Amino acid sequence: MKLLFIADGRSPTALNWIRHFVDTGHEVHLVSSYPCAPELALASLNVVPVAFSSLAGEFIEKGIRDKRKGGLIYRLVPLETRTMARQWLGPLTLPSAAKRLWNVLIRLQPDLIHAIRIPYEGMLAALAMVRYGGRHPSGIKMKPSEPPFVLSVWGNDFTLHAPANPWMAHYTRLALRNADLLHTDCYRDERLAHFWGYAADKPAMVLPGGGGVQMDTFYPPENFPEGIEDGGRQPLKDFTVINPRGLRAYVRNDIFFQAIPLVLERQPQTRFLCPAMAGEPQVDRWLKELGIAESVRLLPRQPRDKMAELFRQAQVVVSPSTHDGTPNTLLEAMACGCFPVVGDIEPLREWIVNGVNGLLVDPNNPEDVAKAILRAIEQPSFRARAAAQNVRLIAERAEYSQVMAQAEGCYRKLILRPQTIG
Repeated sequence: MKLLFIADGRSPTALNWIRHFVDTGHEVHLVSSYPCAPELALASLNVVPVAFSSLAGEFIEKGIRDKRKGGLIYRLVPLETRTMARQWLGPLTLPSAAKRLWNVLIRLQPDLIHAIRIPYEGMLAALAMVRYGGRHPSGIKMKPSEPPFVLSVWGNDFTLHAPANPWMAHYTRLALRNADLLHTDCYRDERLAHFWGYAADKPAMVLPGGGGVQMDTFYPPENFPEGIEDGGRQPLKDFTVINPRGLRAYVRNDIFFQAIPLVLERQPQTRFLCPAMAGEPQVDRWLKELGIAESVRLLPRQPRDKMAELFRQAQVVVSPSTHDGTPNTLLEAMACGCFPVVGDIEPLREWIVNGVNGLLVDPNNPEDVAKAILRAIEQPSFRARAAAQNVRLIAERAEYSQVMAQAEGCYRKLILRPQTIG
């Protein structure tokens, strides 16, 4: 198959999905919305910036952090302001970017197009096909040669971005109407997609957003499961909590950091790892204001093998999100034996049974987050039982090769299916 992906080429989630098709010998092309240098044997790489993505063009290549011009200024702007500006002004950049994308599509003539995320990759693809190709805004194909369009939904596309303003709503509907196959990582988003315009008679696949977990990379430490052999009587002397989410508008990292002093009051030996947060001025201010810098280690964005090592060092993973699907980092942490403390939101209830294999918390309440972390620290046997259950759960529902085999099968069916001409 000749496949064209439209994605953030820096994203480990997107790259993990794309990697399968490279490794299995397909001709894979990538249009990235951000400057990037992925370590994949791509047939071609094109960068089409959209929604001011060039200002945040920062990527990891062989462990080296590269800061593009404008990146520092971009970071100094508060996250909420950045998000709101992109939601209101980002749609204005779509028409010019769509023309550039269409030129790439004409040149490559792919068998299938897959946009990984609605804003702004899915919006961009849909607008290019409607404005320059053989599609009507309603989603009806006007030409039989139009390649099928797969659209992936990420966890906050419908709950955070689509309702933000009329332009975001319009382009969300445009993308969904023109998609031929929907990919979501939770059943909630499959339901919401129909509300936003995805036809009920079109196919959908509900699979982990990054293609699942590569369990030869993400696996438990050698002493797993700790806490069973001693009957769960004593907590670890050195305890590590990891928050892998980075600085995002829909993750209450302010609440996470406010919970840390509450944990340290009772368990002062606890240490906190925060990948993808180094160099963030807002995070530095939180550490200073709360007086917790000595207990927190801020790290740059990590490659996958390093993330696996960090997960194996930690006993608890925290994800205090208010909008989410199924975070791939959460599944990877669970595969490494980390006990999950996560926001009590619908998609995460598809994976976590509160008090059984993790704890669901109010992500807006630092006391609730701290209480859950302390319970995990102070009840080793509970933590160990949950961790063992989670490793089995990931193997059954999210193992990479099984997930991607399903995805590849859906691609083939879509390409071979007779196309409707309006």
